[in-house]
Amino acid sequence: MRAPGEPQRKAMRMLPQTEEGLRGLPSGSRKPFLVCSLPDSETIGVLHPKPASERKEVLELQTGQILISGRGESFQLGSVLMAQCRWMGFFCTANPTFLLPFFTWEQAPPGENEEMATKEKLQCLKDFHKDILKPSPGKSPGTRPEDEAEGKPPQREKWSSKIDFVLSVAGGFVGLGNVWRFPYLCYKNGGGAFLIPYFIFLFGSGLPVFFLEVIIGQYTSEGGITCWEKICPLFSGIGYASIVIVSLLNVYYIVILAWATYYLFQSFQQELPWAHCNHSWNTPQCMEDTLRRNESLWISLKTTNFTSPVIEFWERNVLSLSPGIDHPGALKWDLALCLLLVWLVCFFCIWKGVRSTGKVVYFTATFPFAMLLVLLVRGLTLPGAGEGIKFYLYPDISRLEDPQVWIDAGTQIFFSYAICLGAMTSLGSYNKYKYNSYRQVSRWRARDCMLLGCLNSGTSFVSGFAIFSILGFMAQEQGVDIADVAESGPGLAFIAYPKAVTMMPLPTFWSILFFIMLLLLGLDSQFVEVEGQITSLVDLYPSFLRKGYRREIFIAIVCSISYLLGLTMVTEGGMYVFQLFDYYAASGVCLLWVAFFECFVIAWIYGGDNLYDGIEDMIGYRPGPWMKYSWAVITPALCVGCFIFSLVKYVPLTYNKVYVYPDWAIGLGWGLALSSMVCIPLVILIFLCRTEGPLRVRIKYLITPREPNRWAVEREGATPYNSRSLMNGTLMKPSHVIVETMM
Repeated sequence: MRAPGEPQRKAMRMLPQTEEGLRGLPSGSRKPFLVCSLPDSETIGVLHPKPASERKEVLELQTGQILISGRGESFQLGSVLMAQCRWMGFFCTANPTFLLPFFTWEQAPPGENEEMATKEKLQCLKDFHKDILKPSPGKSPGTRPEDEAEGKPPQREKWSSKIDFVLSVAGGFVGLGNVWRFPYLCYKNGGGAFLIPYFIFLFGSGLPVFFLEVIIGQYTSEGGITCWEKICPLFSGIGYASIVIVSLLNVYYIVILAWATYYLFQSFQQELPWAHCNHSWNTPQCMEDTLRRNESLWISLKTTNFTSPVIEFWERNVLSLSPGIDHPGALKWDLALCLLLVWLVCFFCIWKGVRSTGKVVYFTATFPFAMLLVLLVRGLTLPGAGEGIKFYLYPDISRLEDPQVWIDAGTQIFFSYAICLGAMTSLGSYNKYKYNSYRQVSRWRARDCMLLGCLNSGTSFVSGFAIFSILGFMAQEQGVDIADVAESGPGLAFIAYPKAVTMMPLPTFWSILFFIMLLLLGLDSQFVEVEGQITSLVDLYPSFLRKGYRREIFIAIVCSISYLLGLTMVTEGGMYVFQLFDYYAASGVCLLWVAFFECFVIAWIYGGDNLYDGIEDMIGYRPGPWMKYSWAVITPALCVGCFIFSLVKYVPLTYNKVYVYPDWAIGLGWGLALSSMVCIPLVILIFLCRTEGPLRVRIKYLITPREPNRWAVEREGATPYNSRSLMNGTLMKPSHVIVETMM
């Protein structure tokens, strides 16, 4: 720091705070200027990524002085000068972020200070995103020749059209859970009565968090990790927690697609292999379903060890199920090859970035809806369909007294909307900040999240009609109650529905149609989540991973590692490993934990009004207050309540309600769950330990929004900002803080 009385550097000059001092400056000059007044004696911190010997000094400005900083046409982004400013008889056209390309000053007409300051604040936001975050005009995605020549990281690519974004999001969260989980939960938890807690969580947490993640991605143009470093560095562990969850999810979710691929290949036969008991994998206890139409015989069979051919095909042919998780057995090479095939498809869907992904989803996100509609029409025309739909929707209000019903509703919302995974934030980060037609886009953008939400929940609801109409038909054909055939999860996809198609005309056709739909539903969810994972990691090191073919190589490495980890789930004991991951790694507890901190940081630290200012600049108006109130109160309350009840109602994992996992496996499962949850407090602790000064000053400094990765400078001995101005700073608030990039 400069000692008192020491002369200022030549690059700076101090002028008295008078109109005469300002008249000497050319109004509207293209030369960059920063004009600010300090209400008190302040210490302005200068951060610089260069070695300490080249770092700028810290300047002390006294009360009543005006700092005027000038630059030439060419300059290098480097040091950061921060000063608390007060609007006076003039105002600054300055970008209120940590990377300023330019700024000028003008004289404000008398009596219009407040109005002009408000207009200028919005103009500052527009200028910043116009000059810094605009899409790259280079030939290859995200790359400009001038960037490569100067050694700069390629600029961020953008969606080629808004429909690419809409279809990518739709493909990301309309997945297997909509088809095989929601209908069963609705039936199990009171039918139509289940829709009450479902819609409470939908409007109280699902849509607000979904909108929040998309909008902060678009607002910051950052992935799932660096967006939180930009908004609130102290809580950037939110991003790391999301990436841990989605990384574990990507390992086991794709195994379902490997099973679906295997079933699809097996369906190309004149006779479906799970329809009869005359195969090498069948046991003497196998009993074909045609014999079960006699109700008395079926009741007697249920009390014996006789099994269905579809169950034996699933457990003895597909899985070759071992006695337990401590007997992993041999690798199933047929499933390993199916898993490799699906990973290769996923890799080639995303390896060229969002411009190629946006084109793939035109097929993968729309074709499943067409096939679901075909299955719905077919199911509704089958005998017994009405009875199945009655069981699906018949309300039982008494079930609402069970906390488990509310827990299931909350976790289903978080699963089906793919929130707290960083994927929605990453997809939103590729949105253009402004489109060419402001009026049309503002209307479209305001509707996007609501339309996508209706599409997601509507798909879940309609899927219930398609599934339970088939199950009603199957129950009538077997002469049993629908409760005996209703399944959830893999049991529905690989046992109940395959059994149903064997009872229908043209079983091969309907089997192929069903598994293609299942494969496409899961595939676009998988590669969208992998894209979110890759985007978040690449944004941590953009200057290295965005150059040349490094991003493609990095994607190949991530996919290869995930494939190798997934091989543990295609062994003879792999089903036990799969269920362990599914029950703990991406459980509702983990998602609720992350969602609570996301809303807490935005509402109570960054400020909902501050985010609304940015939204107003992007779409032209401020959204209704419902989202802001949800982030502040409703969503955190729902998350805390559901989180507590989930722990209270916790039941250790079992397989088919028969096999009990050993204690070491349960411990491993909780380790998977805590691996993401611990990221938030761990990052808080690391940041506090690496920042110097009193605890209160460190906390204030670390909750101040700033440029991603800037916290690393403190480790090199940079001077922290003045504590009195920390709480006034926000990411894009020019009326409070102006930050200048100096030569």
